[in-house]
Amino acid sequence: MDRRFLLGWLIIFVCWMAGSFVVHGGLLEADYTALQGRLFRTPEDSQNHFPLMILAHVLLSGAFVWIYARGREVGKAWLGQGLRFGVAVALLTVVPTYIIYFVVQPMPGVLAVKQIVFDGVLTLLLGLVVAWWYRK
Repeated sequence: MDRRFLLGWLIIFVCWMAGSFVVHGGLLEADYTALQGRLFRTPEDSQNHFPLMILAHVLLSGAFVWIYARGREVGKAWLGQGLRFGVAVALLTVVPTYIIYFVVQPMPGVLAVKQIVFDGVLTLLLGLVVAWWYRK
């Protein structure tokens, strides 16, 4: 682990936490509020588990940067690589996760679609950030 990797990890962690707050605490707040107590925890109960949310984002961010740093192609345009990486990660994580949640939980279909779209866009943006960080 070098300085570039560790700083990239921190940058992606901050961006992911902020982006997740925008997506889940802003754009999807009304959808989640309608399902509190039935499908989702109340805000008060969620706060009791917030340290696990931080841990999850630490792990996600470290893995995200690590995989990108090992798989990037030196000499190729960072923008295209970032978008490609974001799409690959979204197809590996975001899309199947929310499809599975929809199958096993009584989740409204429109919410699952919103989660896929919003978190998919966030993952694309994170791909651009990590690619920009590792550009020449």
